[in-house]
Amino acid sequence: MAAKQFDVVVIGAGPGGYVAAIRAGQLGLKVCVVERENLGGICLNWGCIPTKALLRSSEVFHLIERAADFGLKAAKPDYDLGAVVKRSRGVAKQMEGGVKHLLKKNKAEVIMGEATIPAKGKVSVKTDKGTQELTAKHIILATGARARELPGLEADGDLVWTYRHALTPKRMPKKLLVIGSGAIGIEFASFYNTLGADTTVVEVMDRVLPVEDAEISAFAKKQFEKQGMKILEKTTVTKLDRAKGKVTAHLEAGGKTTTQEFDTVISAVGIVGNVEGLGLEDLGVKLDRTHVVTDEFCRTGIEGLFAIGDIAGAPWLAHKASHEGVMVAELIAGGHPHPIKPGSIAGCTYCQPQVASVGMTEAKAKEAGFDVKVGKFPFIGNGKAVALGEPEGLVKTVFDAKTGELLGAHMVGAEVTELIQGYVVGRQLETTEEELMNTVFPHPTLSEMMHESVLAAYGRALHI
Repeated sequence: MAAKQFDVVVIGAGPGGYVAAIRAGQLGLKVCVVERENLGGICLNWGCIPTKALLRSSEVFHLIERAADFGLKAAKPDYDLGAVVKRSRGVAKQMEGGVKHLLKKNKAEVIMGEATIPAKGKVSVKTDKGTQELTAKHIILATGARARELPGLEADGDLVWTYRHALTPKRMPKKLLVIGSGAIGIEFASFYNTLGADTTVVEVMDRVLPVEDAEISAFAKKQFEKQGMKILEKTTVTKLDRAKGKVTAHLEAGGKTTTQEFDTVISAVGIVGNVEGLGLEDLGVKLDRTHVVTDEFCRTGIEGLFAIGDIAGAPWLAHKASHEGVMVAELIAGGHPHPIKPGSIAGCTYCQPQVASVGMTEAKAKEAGFDVKVGKFPFIGNGKAVALGEPEGLVKTVFDAKTGELLGAHMVGAEVTELIQGYVVGRQLETTEEELMNTVFPHPTLSEMMHESVLAAYGRALHI
């Protein structure tokens, strides 16, 4: 088979790869996407989207349980786990179809198979019909990442699950252990706990959601515990003893080891980049702990080879991958895009209550030498939050006392994953407290708390 020629070959069709291909197609480049599994990648098929569908089911279930709080009557709610999972898979399938349509619309050719890069500008794809050779002046690596597996804690799909097993459970856990309290761990803990699993979360760091502001972590922890979750911080799972229908976890904290029995364990201890089998070492690509080392424009140092998304390192977020995909496509087409500032990328966690943040935590800002002004506003002081029946939450803003620059914003509570974008735009526009104070926020909305938090940093809050 003769080698097919393209301007750009994208390896991986996740939120980084497929977006890079769409943008390259829009810019008139001849594009090919190679994908070994699903269009839309992990995010769309096994991550962001299906987990949100599951969490929506548990959120509705939780609201029905609270019907009396709203003056409503509902019989004792129940759920059909199979139907909940089926809905989640249906949402993912619908989105995958959307990606297929968008790639076709933008004339990006799709080849399903495993790619390797035998030499600069060459891609070899192993398909079920044989091997297809491709040539391209530009290659974009967007192969993503997978769940990290720790020795002795490996998933078996029966008693010990990764996120994939947790998304398509064959049974409802009764007594669940979640190892790791980052976004993935805490979202699954939230989902299963809401549906009635006796849930314990183990975190090796000194607090849950360790990348978040300490005050937000503490607030979230209190809410999780109120919902019946058990949180064990500064604790390591050293060993899992598996037997029929049960797992005995060895938990080490403060030099002492105790054991607890569970019927299900979900391991969510981070990710590793999919760098194997691509031929990167032979090309001379620099790797750092399973991630490709790049410059601010995602260039690998090998002419014409770029790496975007999870494979290119933190933050491991779909929206970062997509934005990098657009940036690289524009660079290849001769444009002059701005590099991405990691400090202006928001992180969102869809547990109950939701958590969202952008920029520096208060501790990081002080560590960086800033003299800070900090504002806080509680949900209980907001009419819309109280009317929604969601009075538990907090908005926190961190400013540079000298310049008024918004250094960071941190939130916990209902719908904060939607609210955070206001502060993201503010940071992108390099706004100061003055512009934010002079912005008129609509009433009654949750967003008014964002205004109040800014006012609070300067001793001007109105509703507390």
